Amino acid sequence: MIVLLDTSSLLSLVRYYLPFDNQDKLLNYFKERIIAKEIIILETVYKESKLVAGGIIVERLDFLNDKKLRTKTDDLLPDKKYFNRLENEFCYGARKNSLNPSEFESRKKAFLESADSKLLLYCMQHKDEIDSSDYVIVTEETVSSNDNKAFKKLPAICDILEIKHSTLPELMGTFNDFTIEFL
Repeated sequence: MIVLLDTSSLLSLVRYYLPFDNQDKLLNYFKERIIAKEIIILETVYKESKLVAGGIIVERLDFLNDKKLRTKTDDLLPDKKYFNRLENEFCYGARKNSLNPSEFESRKKAFLESADSKLLLYCMQHKDEIDSSDYVIVTEETVSSNDNKAFKKLPAICDILEIKHSTLPELMGTFNDFTIEFL
């Protein structure tokens, strides 16, 4: 299984789990999986993480500052099919229709440059390397939260593209070689 973490999952890890990790077991477990490329941190996720919550993610997960542990995203470019799906399936029709063409183009451009889009493109462009069912995008977003944005949330788009997704607690439940002990 190849795991791709989004920014919201990294933030949850840092805020809600690592404060209870007195012996850094969970921190080291994630670090080892990232070094082994079993957990992938995309460059766009890293950049977004530097801007969220005062940079707490990269402060606590300081090993992410090592460029070798991040996956470049410059070559993750959408094809024509992705553009079509972006305009027809990934957006909310009513929201798209309420925007003028230049507003929609601006939001589309912002989405294409976002970490969410890069996570999706990574899975789509690497599906031939290993079975695409082995990719999991971990996000704390929910399908129902819209936030009045033009594009659907990551889990909804994952469902459309048939990409597995989970939350951080669901992911940690799959760790067979790790146990968490509370004192």
